[in-house]
Amino acid sequence: MKYLIFSLKIILGLFLIYGGFNHFYNADFYNGFIPNLFPKLAINYIVGLIEILLGIGLFIKGYKKKSAYGIFLLMIVFMPIHIWDSLKEEPAIGSKTASYIRIAVQILLIVWAYVIFKTEKYK
Repeated sequence: MKYLIFSLKIILGLFLIYGGFNHFYNADFYNGFIPNLFPKLAINYIVGLIEILLGIGLFIKGYKKKSAYGIFLLMIVFMPIHIWDSLKEEPAIGSKTASYIRIAVQILLIVWAYVIFKTEKYK
């Protein structure tokens, strides 16, 4: 179990770091998820920075538990966006089926971050 949790931390950390950098390099990709009343580029950069910092935090002693909790909260914040997207006539990326898969992945990420948070000791 110890090695599984260790592997989950590494994979999730790399996933968040990659996703965070993608907000900078391919910001247009995420624009369909951001409601028009918000400044899309600013939101992309802010979310990208948060994802990078939380992903890096999973690799730093003393920050792993806090980072896992931050990822857990961030994924919960993103959930309504994915639900909203699935209710649109044409989802931001791909088909209705793809939007439903993103919701399932979002649930997985929430559980994943929670498991890391609950198993990580404060140090």
